[in-house]
Amino acid sequence: MILTTTDVIQGAVIEAYLGIVTAEVVYGSNALRDFFAGIRDIIGGRTGSYERVFERGQHDALAELEQRALHLGANAVLGIELDTGTINIDQSGVLLLITATGTAVKLR
Repeated sequence: MILTTTDVIQGAVIEAYLGIVTAEVVYGSNALRDFFAGIRDIIGGRTGSYERVFERGQHDALAELEQRALHLGANAVLGIELDTGTINIDQSGVLLLITATGTAVKLR
């Protein structure tokens, strides 16, 4: 399976466009991670714990995107876009959202 952010793959011929595929992963926040992120916000610097969450989330979203494309009979997904966001669930809780979207295709 080829996963790419580009709209074309050099030298490849698209046999069929199979549709848009999307995948979403949602992670709950963690009180300890939030505490240390708050300290980093005050003193400055990178927040490695959240960077790792987003890295894992992007990996999981792409893996899910690949599975959904395979289900359609695709052997590639073109034009992949990754997006991150948050979902506020109440005054004290936030969920982290990572989405992946692309076009499932069958290459010759």
